[in-house]
Amino acid sequence: MYNTVTNNRIGMHYAQYWCGTDAKGDSQYSSSDGGSTNLWTMYSVVLPALKEIQTLNETATDEVAAANQNAIAGVFQIWVYHMLTDAFGNIPYSNAITEELLPTYDDAKTVYTDLLSKLDTYQSQLNPANPSFTTGDVIYNGDVTKWKKFANSLMLRIAMRMSNKDETTAKPYIEKAIQAGIIETNDDNALFPYNGNATEAFPFNNIDRDPVQFVVSATLIDYMKEVNDPRLPQFARTVGNVYKGSPYASGENNASDAQIFSLPSIKVYNPDFPGIIFTASEAQFLKAEAAARNMSAGGTAVTFYNSGIEESMTFWGVSADSTTAYSARVPFIAANWKDCIGTQKWLAFYMQGMQSWHERVRLDFNKPDGTPLFIAPVEGSLDPSVTMVPNRITYPTSENNTNKANKDAASQAIGGDTKGTKLWWQN
Repeated sequence: MYNTVTNNRIGMHYAQYWCGTDAKGDSQYSSSDGGSTNLWTMYSVVLPALKEIQTLNETATDEVAAANQNAIAGVFQIWVYHMLTDAFGNIPYSNAITEELLPTYDDAKTVYTDLLSKLDTYQSQLNPANPSFTTGDVIYNGDVTKWKKFANSLMLRIAMRMSNKDETTAKPYIEKAIQAGIIETNDDNALFPYNGNATEAFPFNNIDRDPVQFVVSATLIDYMKEVNDPRLPQFARTVGNVYKGSPYASGENNASDAQIFSLPSIKVYNPDFPGIIFTASEAQFLKAEAAARNMSAGGTAVTFYNSGIEESMTFWGVSADSTTAYSARVPFIAANWKDCIGTQKWLAFYMQGMQSWHERVRLDFNKPDGTPLFIAPVEGSLDPSVTMVPNRITYPTSENNTNKANKDAASQAIGGDTKGTKLWWQN
């Protein structure tokens, strides 16, 4: 997920956080097959490894610990499939990690409902009173209580993402996840830890040099300046003592842009910057949306909205006083909840390019005052199926060589294998 192509050239561009200096066509949606291919390796690397945990546990001597290990591996499989179906739409699922050499593609809506059902089962199987992993769990160090919160939080995200199109199915899962207990504070964030060792560092880091392939967009910097957002120094650097963003997808390829516009901050290029999987800020904004939709969320939308801001500020190291002042500048407006939550969630999602992009197309939000936040690429889109922002990425070309018939059937089922094809949960 934090591969340079997947996160930086797709996610961070499509969320309109960054622009490229070496390949501005990425901001015009001409990105190569690299991001698709990288994500697709989850089928050959990640998913088989997670399934192997469950297979090995069939002969485990400690059946009590094995039960929690299997559930944890299952939860993370759900996370992987969720990433895949939100990137592509219909995907191999029901017979993907089997002996089947040519797996069929499942309908994305069917995948969604099965993911929720399985998550419900896994979270109920997680028992904090019993042991789980003693080694190898770099995310929660075998803490079953935290894994249970993550499972419920993931259930909340998936159900909310489908709520515009199938609230009947989504609502019970949303309310159940909240009631069962989700990630509430940054202490329970799901983060993949990187460190300063070259082989274990954040994939896009400044160990050997200062990366200059990307500059921060004017979309992000101008809005943060507009509301005097105290996270700006954590997101971007100054140029000549000022923050200056690049108009999204303007001009030609020009490495000198790195001297003209603000680079991403040193913080987000640190070798030990974490791979963000799920944070308390996202969970609070999801609860705010549930309350705004008149679902049972255990509190009010304004309370959860402010909590989402606070958790994000804490994550980025902003003081409590600055957070309080900022919250007063960006108040929650119930009649315009989608724009308020959408904008603040977008800011809180910084560095989570793929998730931010998915939420951008789902909520289709503006600034809280109703004026547009995002712009179309200044020099226009290079993809004929897209004007404003892609809805998905295309299937990897390798599928034409290995599973063409099933890939073609999936492409036809979703309405065409283009970046402009909408996912099933979009309006």
